Amino acid sequence: MTQGQENRSARSTALWARPAQTLLHNLETGATGLPEPEAARRLEEYGESGLGRGRRDGAGRLLLSQFASPIVLILIFAAGLSFFLGNVVDAGIVLAIVLASGLLGFWQEKGAADAVEKLLAVVRITATVIRDGKEVEVPIESVVPGDVVRLSAGDSVPGDCRILESNDLHADEATLTGETYPVEKTAGTLPEDTPLNRRTNTLFMGTHIVSGTATALVVKTGAATEFGKVSASLAARTPETAFEVGLRRFGYLLARVGLIMTLLIFAANVFLQRPVVDSFLFSVALAVGLTPQLLPAITSITLARGARRMAREKVIVRRVSSIENLGGMDVLCSDKTGTLTEGRVRLRSALDTEGDESAAVFFDAYLNAALETGYASPIDEAIRSHDQPDISGYEKLDEVPYDFVRKRLSVLVAHKNREGSVLVTKGALENVLAVCTRARRPEGTTVPVSEAEAGIRDHFADLSGHGFRVLGVARRELTSKTSVGREGEAEMTFVGLLVFSDPPKESAVGTVERLRDLGCSLKMITGDNRLVAASVAREVGLKEPAILTGGDIQRMSEPALVSRAVATEVFAEVEPNQKERIILALKKGGAAVGYLGDGINDAPALHAADVGLSVDSAADVAKEAADIVLLEKDLGVLVRGAEEGRATFANTLKYVFMATSANFGNMFSMAGASLFLPFLPLLPTQVLLTNFLTDLPETTIATDAVDRELVERPRRWDIGFVKNFMLVFGAVSSVFDYLTFGVLLLLLRAGMVEFRTGWFLESVVSACLIVLVVRTRRPFFRSRPGRYLTLATIAVVLLTLLLPYAPFAGVLGLAPVPPVFLLALGAIVAAYVLTAEVAKRVFYGRAEPQGRSEG
Repeated sequence: MTQGQENRSARSTALWARPAQTLLHNLETGATGLPEPEAARRLEEYGESGLGRGRRDGAGRLLLSQFASPIVLILIFAAGLSFFLGNVVDAGIVLAIVLASGLLGFWQEKGAADAVEKLLAVVRITATVIRDGKEVEVPIESVVPGDVVRLSAGDSVPGDCRILESNDLHADEATLTGETYPVEKTAGTLPEDTPLNRRTNTLFMGTHIVSGTATALVVKTGAATEFGKVSASLAARTPETAFEVGLRRFGYLLARVGLIMTLLIFAANVFLQRPVVDSFLFSVALAVGLTPQLLPAITSITLARGARRMAREKVIVRRVSSIENLGGMDVLCSDKTGTLTEGRVRLRSALDTEGDESAAVFFDAYLNAALETGYASPIDEAIRSHDQPDISGYEKLDEVPYDFVRKRLSVLVAHKNREGSVLVTKGALENVLAVCTRARRPEGTTVPVSEAEAGIRDHFADLSGHGFRVLGVARRELTSKTSVGREGEAEMTFVGLLVFSDPPKESAVGTVERLRDLGCSLKMITGDNRLVAASVAREVGLKEPAILTGGDIQRMSEPALVSRAVATEVFAEVEPNQKERIILALKKGGAAVGYLGDGINDAPALHAADVGLSVDSAADVAKEAADIVLLEKDLGVLVRGAEEGRATFANTLKYVFMATSANFGNMFSMAGASLFLPFLPLLPTQVLLTNFLTDLPETTIATDAVDRELVERPRRWDIGFVKNFMLVFGAVSSVFDYLTFGVLLLLLRAGMVEFRTGWFLESVVSACLIVLVVRTRRPFFRSRPGRYLTLATIAVVLLTLLLPYAPFAGVLGLAPVPPVFLLALGAIVAAYVLTAEVAKRVFYGRAEPQGRSEG
């Protein structure tokens, strides 16, 4: 926190206890908000208000992190020691290779970070602030103390704010206080000793608006907020995905093996009276070879490239590590509106209590929809666009905004030439009927609601069974023109029904079928009644769907819900707080669950899902909770995104398989050879050069082509599968390494320099070519690699073959070898590739019957 921020905060510590005008004065602002230049200056002074979430390291720190590995630091120390003892050339080569590897990793990771930064800017969450007297949209992290903000349902609160004006305002503060239900908020001043959960005049960063509207003054942002004080963990890294955990464990596994090998090989070579410095450098170089140094960089660039490809499919990845979860998703939970249906809600008709068209019912509905301001709803837009009757003589006196408990919206209106006022309510049929005591007949007379209720419900059931959404409309005439609260929604007269249509998309059936082909089942979660939900489900290809209602869920125990949820395709009449429970039940049943939601009440379910999905038009709180944001609310877009996610995951695993095949085998063989040869099998510089050259083709793996079968089913990380792969293909590599030793020593009678040159050539060339084998489950000649991988492999092989004949070969400890050496080594490499191909077929043949889909 800067000095200026500390000073301002000190003057407004108990923001709930200071008069609003005092706060405005202290923050040097007013009802017209801040001037743009002053807002820019304060942003520079305070910094962004995001508590460091997603904050990226600078280029300098990122570069230094490439050399932070303990093994690399030991290697640098050993090179320095070698330099001190006079081995200047060897030390220089070691440091050059380490520097080149670090720069390569830096270039990869920085490119990935830049790409992700650009993608995140596409779906940036904004806040409505008043600047220079005008309402403008700014990125939420650019809000500063002194800003005056407008807030409505679905908005995230950008900082700790003092309410200046409010209308039926309710905020969800569960993330801060643990309070389950929304808290009502109003303007006013409170005592200084008011506890946090009773500060009803204050809105807190990290919470969101559930209903109503407010104008509020931002007093604190970022770390100075209450959320910032108790949420230091948010400044740390977000929780790891299963794939990140697997990668970390894999890296630790190889690092442990490398450390043990370093100590044992060093001790053995000293015991055999080899030069101590050379032995130490050799041992550390082996550890470097075993440690997948480029794994973080290659993983980052592969995921970032996948994110860019997904962006072309209108899928924006907010957290790149979630790509693995998207690839592993085998259950997708979604609502129906806009995903399975067109998402363009149309008013089909306004009916009276007898089921006939009624202009009077539509007029009441239009008054309600045209004058409400609390929550932007497609229902209201459908009513407003259906027709525009003249309501110029009416004025709105008050509003009771929609919320997810009442499921009603009420507007109090009065006509300038008439006495009294009218409260018009619309909402879910059950919830509207619950506040009605009478019903209006078509001729205008009223009867007790019990007399008309059966007919109303029959019309509702018939229309719902045909896939229409049906709402109820009621009214209450009052004698006074005063404001009214929720208690005014009582003793109302039911007047009729609103019938809306939202037909299924033409592509919905094909999309659902494609999801099924990808091994991903679709489950619909909707608040609509079971008749509407069942009708839509059948139309999109879910034949005779198993249905579970919110009432059923309410009565179920957790074990019972876990059992039923797996077999259920449609969850209807679901309450907002039940969505999270459904997701958790599916996860307990063993599913990898994706949840697509865009509403205010979807945030808990988005957090609970393995991969949270939202859309660009969603409420801020939903977008903020999501891992992935769709630029179009279309399951077809998501299907293509899932395929790209699986392709990205497949390419990420390819590097892991490459690092655990030839590379691991070569380093292990080298360690063994050093124990029986009268000299070091490779110089430390040659070991590092081997590792660097074999890594070069693997840096292009992000661009590699992916076999179709690798995206046809969900895939997840499995460290056991990778260990088995390492043992099998590492062993195959070691067998041919020892065959190379025998040919060089026994058949070709190679001397020390020729032996090192021959094995250097075989190690690099075989490791490069084996990439083409392990990258696919198919025979390698039936799976075409990506262009850049092919070019990089050819380039490294040619460079390696030319190195012994280069003018500086002697500096690297290499020397030209006779053609017979090259022929023999070529035969060994060819036999190795063919044997690895056979081993691959056997390995996957045994793994497949077990149902593995990890790699």
